[in-house]
Amino acid sequence: MVVAAQYYKERENRDILHSFAKSIQERDIVTYEHSRRVATYAQRTARYLGWSRRSAHDLSLAALVHDLGKTWIANDILNKSEALSDDERRAMQRHPVIGARILIGCDIHAFFVDTVLYHHEAWDGHGYPTGLSGEEIPLSARILAVADVYDVLTSQRPYKDPLSVDAARERLLLGSATSFDPTIVRAFLHMLDTNPNFTLPQRICALPIMVRHPSPFLPNNVIPLRNRLENEEDISS
Repeated sequence: MVVAAQYYKERENRDILHSFAKSIQERDIVTYEHSRRVATYAQRTARYLGWSRRSAHDLSLAALVHDLGKTWIANDILNKSEALSDDERRAMQRHPVIGARILIGCDIHAFFVDTVLYHHEAWDGHGYPTGLSGEEIPLSARILAVADVYDVLTSQRPYKDPLSVDAARERLLLGSATSFDPTIVRAFLHMLDTNPNFTLPQRICALPIMVRHPSPFLPNNVIPLRNRLENEEDISS
């Protein structure tokens, strides 16, 4: 009975996450396509690091909705071609908290909530929204951070042209041990250097396939998220 309940709960979680991915597609096609590529990069990295197929798939689902909070950010901020003002930047930096709260409201497993909330934290503690550092940051979020930034660097955006693969590689190296977990950077760059087709062209990456069996979610080494979001007003102000 307990196993069956867990199975249906995990299936419900995945159905909800795919529904959110569809809502992102309808709201902002650029963010949606970005999220699909990031999901693939994150899944590849997790598998390279020894994660099981099911756990790596769960990470890809978290990556699909990592920018869910941006659906609540005004279009004039999301699509601005000039530098953001301080107020606009603060509004943009709320998207991990907004996304995490949406997931919590749907009773989504903490693995996905943690990954979404912490994917802009930095290895040296200068990230947001909570300023976690090092291994305080969930491993899932550390992987996602590298995958996310690599795709941003190599993609066309309203405010920038895409960097070359070599230039993006150098940016990741520069951020190793400051913005990013150096172990994740090494793994990512090894895959990049050994696979000539590693970098995904825009708008061809398929959504991860739905998984219909139970999956042991990886534990996170962070204090309970729901308590943190409910009790710390400063991260949403």
